[in-house]
Amino acid sequence: MSENFFNSHYQPLWLELETQGWSTWAERLPAHVAAALSANRHGRLAHWRTLIEDLPAACAQQKAYEQGIIGDATDLSYTQHAQILAAVHELKPWRKGPYRLFGIDLDTEWRSDWKWHRLIKHIQPLRNRRVLDVGCGNGYHGWRMLAAGARLVVGIEPLPLNVMQYGLIRKLNGEVPFYVLPLALEDLPEENVGFDTVFSMGVLYHRRSPIDHLQRLLSCLRPGGELVLETLVVEGDEHTVLMPEDRYAAMGNVWFIPSAKALERWLRRLKLVNVRTVDVNVTRTEEQRSTEWMPFKSLPDFLDANNPALTREGLPAPTRAIVLANLPD
Repeated sequence: MSENFFNSHYQPLWLELETQGWSTWAERLPAHVAAALSANRHGRLAHWRTLIEDLPAACAQQKAYEQGIIGDATDLSYTQHAQILAAVHELKPWRKGPYRLFGIDLDTEWRSDWKWHRLIKHIQPLRNRRVLDVGCGNGYHGWRMLAAGARLVVGIEPLPLNVMQYGLIRKLNGEVPFYVLPLALEDLPEENVGFDTVFSMGVLYHRRSPIDHLQRLLSCLRPGGELVLETLVVEGDEHTVLMPEDRYAAMGNVWFIPSAKALERWLRRLKLVNVRTVDVNVTRTEEQRSTEWMPFKSLPDFLDANNPALTREGLPAPTRAIVLANLPD
């Protein structure tokens, strides 16, 4: 994304932050974002930005966000279609989806739509709500939030490739109130702001200090707002927490995996109310796997070949829970 695209893309968000009275965010985030998008952050970043800048702008006629569909092949010339196909190949691997971009089916590593269907029936309706999605990846769930009627969606994602994948879709789609910031949660100004719903999905177990992560999420919620957590859990009571000695399912950055009951206790200790676990689901190899668009090793490679109920390290295989709670009014 060149400076021109960056300016035109994020400027409405900075204005919205000022309108909401979130002054510290409005003052500091533009410089933080500009620094994060600088070419020296990643060896391929300048190339990716040029790739996206050269794409046709706002050419999608069909925008079925609830199905991950942006545009139709008939919207494009042969040359434009070939250009977009080359660009999405350049931005592999695609982990979150699926998407259909102008007739190009991106069969991503994760069937993120399955997770969405598990949670959407339990959370407070998103219509007219301001939503923060922490660790949003390439923004797949942000498009679903937009389709559910959210007034504003802000995603937080520190990995440049994921942000560039979002940027590609956003460039082709056109202006919408959905923005992915190339930042980590810790990069946000420490100012209490008032999102109606805050999502943290697939993040908590990567944090060395999960309680600090939860407290930081709460600082972004308005009184009465809803916290949506989706994270790895293990079986056990309110005292059960697994800390892998080294790796978990080949991941070296997994620190604490609580039971759902222990996570609920953490949230109550933080004075949240209406704490409840609404879904517990063993991750299937049909939901996370290698594909043409993510050709590297995936969940089937990380399980015990003789006992898929265990990881290859001998730990319980991935089970994920959705836990909801509210900040008191």
